[in-house]
Amino acid sequence: MKSNWILIFFMTIICFIGACQSEEEINYNRYYTTGKQLYESRCGNCHNNDGSGLALLYPPLTDTTYLQSNKNKLAFIIKNGLNGEITVSGKTYNGQMPAQQDLSDIEIAEIITYITNSFGNKQGLKKTEDVNKDLKNCQ
Repeated sequence: MKSNWILIFFMTIICFIGACQSEEEINYNRYYTTGKQLYESRCGNCHNNDGSGLALLYPPLTDTTYLQSNKNKLAFIIKNGLNGEITVSGKTYNGQMPAQQDLSDIEIAEIITYITNSFGNKQGLKKTEDVNKDLKNCQ
């Protein structure tokens, strides 16, 4: 009987510890989940839901090097689209990415959080303030 109480006590402690997430972790989980939904409805047709891209028309989002070296440009690319050649994973792409002018800064942050933490990428939370700053710096 006493061992059952000890087990219940330790299970309760473990549940409390697991439930204690920081605000950053909560935001990351919220942004990632919403970003996935937005990505699938807005980006998945061209970049595929698994981020593999589409032949030589649309680049994959699995190239962590490209995403890391352009992390401050991603918001601008999503908001304003992209024209012209880019090289991703050693392949050249020259398709046109349409602008997503109707997306809010938070929606862009959610999409970036999703793509930069999926498909083999691990870059953490992209905050709305960072998107706002990136958009102002790219104009």
